[in-house]
Amino acid sequence: MEVHKLQQLTTAYFPRQGLAVPYVKVVAGASSLGMNQAKPFKLLFVEMGVGYDQHGQDITAAAVRACKNAISSNSIPAFRTGAIPGVSWQEMKLKLKLGVPKSAQHELDIEKVKAVFPYGEIIDMDIVDGGLICPSGVALEAMGDKNDDCYIVNAAVYVGY
Repeated sequence: MEVHKLQQLTTAYFPRQGLAVPYVKVVAGASSLGMNQAKPFKLLFVEMGVGYDQHGQDITAAAVRACKNAISSNSIPAFRTGAIPGVSWQEMKLKLKLGVPKSAQHELDIEKVKAVFPYGEIIDMDIVDGGLICPSGVALEAMGDKNDDCYIVNAAVYVGY
């Protein structure tokens, strides 16, 4: 397992909004979260979700649901209200990390997954071995089932600028 060296943990404070935002500066050349660091990225928060496809064995449907689950309970007004001085909603950056069962990764439609996000530039997407394929207990031909496999995908959405 690769260890990433961190330069320092910094907190930006915006007194007018009463907001303190921690972020990590990564040593030049080091990889944050095992992802590409070609563009500077100030991490604000991480959203996590799980998605399932119980019928039809569609890994893309499970990944889309995982991403929707990660972002569906959140609102990000800071990008639209000016709470982060000098940063507008057009500058929001996203990094995605999906845990997908290895045997189904080749079936994943990345463009459909990216389409889940209403705004924010996706600067990196990392697909790793993860998730799960398990029996659902029933196969329904009318719902497109080829067998009783249930596909499960985990998603981590890193939001920053």
